[in-house]
Parts: sequence; structure tokens; C-alpha cells
Amino acid sequence: MDDCIFCKIVKGEIPCSKVYEDNHVIAFLDIAPASKGHTLIVPKEHYEIIPNVPNALLEKTIDVVKKIGCALLKENDGFNVMQNNRKAAEQLVPHVHFHVIPRNNGDGLDVAKWKSSKYAEGEMEEMLAKLKDNMR
Repeated sequence: MDDCIFCKIVKGEIPCSKVYEDNHVIAFLDIAPASKGHTLIVPKEHYEIIPNVPNALLEKTIDVVKKIGCALLKENDGFNVMQNNRKAAEQLVPHVHFHVIPRNNGDGLDVAKWKSSKYAEGEMEEMLAKLKDNMR
């Protein structure tokens, strides 16, 4: 993708604060972090959403997510991993990427702003059936 900002970072056309890089994955500090150390982990090949990413590449990407998370735990109390698919899920850059966000007790960061809901009678069973059917 010629106009993808992450593809431009991968190609070296846009500079980044690189945390990690191998042949398949790059990780760099987010320029607008939720907290200091917020890192983006990006497969170098362009795929818009997770279902399009080959399993082997997704595994390599998750390995880097784990590596970054372990490094962040040496200086922080915890971390969140976030990944969005498509605009409806607030994906801002249409290139698969994971956010690893360092957390500390009392930091005031609220990444879970959704309001919980409840299933009406029979809805959970209906949803379960649909999901299982769609996984075939």
C-alpha cells in the first residue's frame, strides 16, 4: 500500500523510534502514547485485518507482542494489549497492528470505556449458535 503510514515506516520512508525489528515484524514507540512506552507492533507485510494475516506471520507478530510486554513488565505494574479491526472497531490505520500499553497502579488510564450489557432471554444461545456456525 503506497499510502499506508505503517508501510512507509517499514520501508524507512518515515522515521520511527524503533524498539525491535526482524525480517517479518517491526515494533516502535507510538508518537501519541496512551502512556510512556506505548509500543506498536506491526507485521511488515500489509494486511488490513487479522483474518487476512497468515497464521505463521500472526504467530511471529504475537511473539514480539509478548517480548515487548515482558520488557515493559520490568518497569511497570502491567500492560494492556489492544488490536482493532476496521473502522467500526476504531482502527485508525488500516494495517494490522497491536498496541502494547504499559500500565501502573493508579495511573488513571481507562482503556475499558465500554458499558457492559446483558443478553435477553435466548440471545446468548442464538449468538453461540451463530458463532459456531460461522467458524465452520
